[in-house]
Amino acid sequence: MGESVAEATITNWLKEVGDRIEVDEAVLEIATDKVDSEIPSEVSGILVEKLFQKDDLVQVGQTLGIIETEGGTAAVVQETPAVVEVPTPAAPAVEAVAKTVETAREFVAAPAASQPQDYTHSEKFFSPLVRNIAKEEGISVAELESIAGTGNEGRVTKNDLLDYIKNKVNAPAAAAPAPVAPVVPQPTVVTPSPAEAVQPTTIPTPQPTTAKAVPVSVNGQDEIVEMDRMRKLIAGYMVQSVQTSAHVQSFIEVDVTAIWDWREKNKNAFEKREGEKLTFTPIFMEIVAKALKDFPMMNISIDGDYIVKKKNINLGMAAALPNGNLIVPVIKNADQLNLLGMAKAVNDLGNRAKAGKLKPDDTQGGTYTVTNVGTFGSVFGTPIINQPQVGILALGAIRKVPAVIETPEGDFIGIRKKMFLSHSYDHRVVDGALGGSFVKRVAEYMEAFDEDRSF
Repeated sequence: MGESVAEATITNWLKEVGDRIEVDEAVLEIATDKVDSEIPSEVSGILVEKLFQKDDLVQVGQTLGIIETEGGTAAVVQETPAVVEVPTPAAPAVEAVAKTVETAREFVAAPAASQPQDYTHSEKFFSPLVRNIAKEEGISVAELESIAGTGNEGRVTKNDLLDYIKNKVNAPAAAAPAPVAPVVPQPTVVTPSPAEAVQPTTIPTPQPTTAKAVPVSVNGQDEIVEMDRMRKLIAGYMVQSVQTSAHVQSFIEVDVTAIWDWREKNKNAFEKREGEKLTFTPIFMEIVAKALKDFPMMNISIDGDYIVKKKNINLGMAAALPNGNLIVPVIKNADQLNLLGMAKAVNDLGNRAKAGKLKPDDTQGGTYTVTNVGTFGSVFGTPIINQPQVGILALGAIRKVPAVIETPEGDFIGIRKKMFLSHSYDHRVVDGALGGSFVKRVAEYMEAFDEDRSF
């Protein structure tokens, strides 16, 4: 699944026990936090056992099921070392201890395991990460709802849940309370000094109450459609990002007439020679990667109180999925690609995103993101940062506008191709000077584009 992917959720079994499976035939579908994928079989045979069920969270490297290959029989399968038999004199004692431990484990886990928890029906909003942790730790819906959240509108964050679990584990076992003699309060007479007598009484500051979600009113003409899994994940990520990063934006207008004219002049020859379409995206991505090398403190992540300076420049690019949702595949080591390499990478990721063929590792490891809001006609936008990055650049629509043209002979009014760049950055670590200087450098590179360059 890729070296940066650690776990996934089983979303659907495509084969049932007893079904025949051919080599490379898809057996089940899994989903990481961003990408859905099919898992093909490496052998031909019969599916004899499923070790996990739908919606189970599995780790990379775990066995998901057992396929009996051609010629396999029950006797052959049993030739493997038996796990439940320990042929030693101590076996009865070991078995008794194991049974006792297992009984205790079942007793402790009984409240959580007796009834699967469905956190989606709670009146409170819980992010996918919080729900997964609660599911793994056997936290009931009632417990989860009782946790005091520190997030926006009192929402429970990952740290809130982990602190609750830690305190729950470390809490001492409940003991029978010892009888305590009743304490009769004795009246105490205090005579204030003259200085104390004139001190004003301190009034406690009222604490803000947690805002509750306003119920949505529906009638018989309204249609209710449940969010798909991807939309739920996107919603969770967006809320988490806004709660995590102090978003601030800088905007700048840039003249891209030179880029426009160069592309018009070379796009047909480029496609004929290289077999790739030449869009504006790879040109802009090449320039952004170049600017990130000039401003390495924009190519960072935050880990608690520490700043992680990324060695590689891995550019994320927002792309459309077949169902209309957006995803951010990543161009690895973007600063090492020339324009041809960048065009191939952009087209490959874009095409595979539209076809739903992205692999889990294609969306991992991004250090900075670019989104082209101009595709939908937007002049500019205020994009939300893709965590744990600290910046995202939105490319607005290119427009023909009247503009002042400065020449040695004087200023003239002419038709120019211009666009807005919208830079959102995390004000916790990126101040206006850095955020504004970075987007200004991107604009300078765009306006200084060499119209005589080759491709």
